[in-house]
Amino acid sequence: MPDNKSPDLQALIDGLQEDLSREYQAIIAYTVYSNVITGAQWMNIAAELKKHAHEELGHALIIADQLDYLGAMPNATPKEVKLSKKAEELIRFDLDNETETIKAYRQRVKQAEKLGHYALAEKIRKIIAEEQEHQHDLATALGIDVPHVLDGGA
Repeated sequence: MPDNKSPDLQALIDGLQEDLSREYQAIIAYTVYSNVITGAQWMNIAAELKKHAHEELGHALIIADQLDYLGAMPNATPKEVKLSKKAEELIRFDLDNETETIKAYRQRVKQAEKLGHYALAEKIRKIIAEEQEHQHDLATALGIDVPHVLDGGA
């Protein structure tokens, strides 16, 4: 069966596949990190990471559903999960991943709207709001300012 997807639609699908891989990465990272972070100062964030893992699973399900709707099979490959024995480094990895995710989703909103997929754009905006909360939680745990995500503008 020939693939009749426009280049713009294929770019959106490819981007969503990357997003899905990033969500899988986040699920794994939050699950592992929440269990290996030790030390009294990290106990509150460890509990928060478990909550984040559940939310990331919700995001993955939304993205997988949207890929199916667009006629693509969702992938099953997470991006690499970085590991460290230092709690602070693990939280920094999560923060960097959240920042990258927000940038990617802002791009996806633009792509979806360009193609007239406004419902998809709205679903992604809701995911962005949760990702920004994660970003805030992680930056607060590290005692730093939340990284600014200026490119994209969704």
